[in-house]
Amino acid sequence: MHAFLRRFGNFLDTGRRAALALAVGLLPLLAAAQAPPAADAPVRFGILPLGGAFESRSDWDPLLAELSRAIQRPVSVLSVNSYEALEHAIQRGEVDMAFLSGKMALDAVTQQRMKVVAQVVRHDGLPGYRGLLLTRKAPPFNTLKELIDQPERWRIARGERQSVSGFIVPQLQFFLPNHIVMETRFLSEVVGTHQANALAVANNEADVATNNSADFERFKLRFPAEAQRLQVLWESELIPHAQIVVRREYPPDLRIRVQAFLVAYGRGKGPRGDAERVVLKSLHDLAGFVAANNTSLLPAAKLAYQLALQNAKTAQWVNDAARQARLQRLETGYAGQLAVLKDVSP
Repeated sequence: MHAFLRRFGNFLDTGRRAALALAVGLLPLLAAAQAPPAADAPVRFGILPLGGAFESRSDWDPLLAELSRAIQRPVSVLSVNSYEALEHAIQRGEVDMAFLSGKMALDAVTQQRMKVVAQVVRHDGLPGYRGLLLTRKAPPFNTLKELIDQPERWRIARGERQSVSGFIVPQLQFFLPNHIVMETRFLSEVVGTHQANALAVANNEADVATNNSADFERFKLRFPAEAQRLQVLWESELIPHAQIVVRREYPPDLRIRVQAFLVAYGRGKGPRGDAERVVLKSLHDLAGFVAANNTSLLPAAKLAYQLALQNAKTAQWVNDAARQARLQRLETGYAGQLAVLKDVSP
């Protein structure tokens, strides 16, 4: 009787494994079988929250109105207050096109069937921007040595975990190399936008904030009095600029038209070109867009992989086998991401 039960249990386990394998194997097919959006349906544009939700929407409205005319389709706007809210909207299929920074664009392309069509360009001509740590100019919490020596005395204002300059880069390039885990070593922490975090430090509600060079320049223009109280304590290596991504379900000719519109925007002469350049300047001091594909996300994939690898190597494990298994999963996942990013088919 016991032998029969064991055989029956093994049969059930085998069946469950087979069903699971079948379901997993079907996922790509189901995703690929999604019907393209109706030709008259609005293109839903998601905006990365760099200031407030209303501010971001009003900045983008003129460009998106022109895009609607160029592609002869209505364009609606989804402006949210957090990276997480936008990420969930993308996962629920509520976003067709979006302005996203590295990690979110990476996830959208490798997990949510989207493709990169353009990358932003700034007036400084650099191929990226830098992550920053901001503090007040006045002591006591205003030197790098004090931050490294006694982080537990400091209050931090940081970005969400998906934010490249607000979390990933400072954690990878500054905090972890100095044996500081951002989420656990500080006296307190708040999580917000770059603007909110800079204001928190300027108003003595936090002692150090993550930020980036592009947003801090914008902050100086909008809050000159508060900016005068702040200093840059540390800056990162260059971080590639944000991308525009579009759902793969849209036909290639529509993605090409979107790309052509973005690349031409702000490049013309005369009053119209001048008006477009004013719009771009309000969009975080952009100079325009350049054509791009998924390979533009290779640096973002490397950053995310390096951070996950660093975390895995410094974490506590029950045994070395568990640690090695985690490292192997990271290697496999990274290889899978590279395969997706290097596929530049229409």
